[in-house]
Amino acid sequence: MLALSLRLYFENPVGRILEHPDGYALVQYKADPRQLDHLQAFLTHAGRLLQLRSWHRLLGDQRLMAPFNDDERSWITDYWLDRKANEAHALYGAVLLPHDVFARLSVSQIMQEAKAASHDVSAISGAG
Repeated sequence: MLALSLRLYFENPVGRILEHPDGYALVQYKADPRQLDHLQAFLTHAGRLLQLRSWHRLLGDQRLMAPFNDDERSWITDYWLDRKANEAHALYGAVLLPHDVFARLSVSQIMQEAKAASHDVSAISGAG
């Protein structure tokens, strides 16, 4: 069996963004605490990768992630998701949910806010 060749696109203290050969961005969050400006840069680069490759699919691996704080949740829903929703093509995303229950709750809150704002967001639970 051949190993998939994932190409690193961007990395900072928040996590890594990888280019998957099947045509989607793999966004892997680290367990470390975040700063808002690092998260903003991280997700901005994820958006740039999608735009650069004309991709419309993203897999967020949040299994190790710490909970989002209020400022992060607000920025994600009010800026990043809203900006992606207003682009010409739909963004299809799936999330491997965090192991940490509080992180799962913060992701769930973002998903509820996104659905209320008519963004299509899906999640799957991570195994392991």
